[in-house]
Amino acid sequence: MNGIPEGTKDGGTEAQAKELCLRLLTDRARSRAELAGKLAAKGFSDSVAEAALNRLTEVGLIDDEAFAQQWVRSRHEHAGKGRHALARELHRKGIAKDVADTALTEITAGDEHERAAELVRKKLRTMHIGDDPADRDRALRRLVGMLARRGYSQGTAYSVAKAELLNDP
Repeated sequence: MNGIPEGTKDGGTEAQAKELCLRLLTDRARSRAELAGKLAAKGFSDSVAEAALNRLTEVGLIDDEAFAQQWVRSRHEHAGKGRHALARELHRKGIAKDVADTALTEITAGDEHERAAELVRKKLRTMHIGDDPADRDRALRRLVGMLARRGYSQGTAYSVAKAELLNDP
């Protein structure tokens, strides 16, 4: 059983493909490429999937530009992701580079700097840093690493972590 109802030929019908897409879109917004992958995995033919996706795009239910903007805004604010990580995520979701680049312009250098500072301040509340300079160096490395894993540039990560570490009482 591949997800297509019994008795259908040629990889399902356009109505079935649209129904699957609509169910997937009720969970969360998805890119066209994500939906195409789901349809292919369920065994829908390329022509049926393309027709269903085109129709959903025409009526505005699939919009990669809006999806990318919403994804960038949400993941930056709630998950604390930096531009590099967001670009990778959008690429994995099948968003075209030019669309991703446009969505990423919504995050200014100031926004990124402030969000990184918030993350460092939050992390500093749970870190014990002794008076030894080696403790401060270790903390700086950990903070920079934490920001780098979230997609912040090395320069931003270092400058923010160092500034917040100096401000920490």
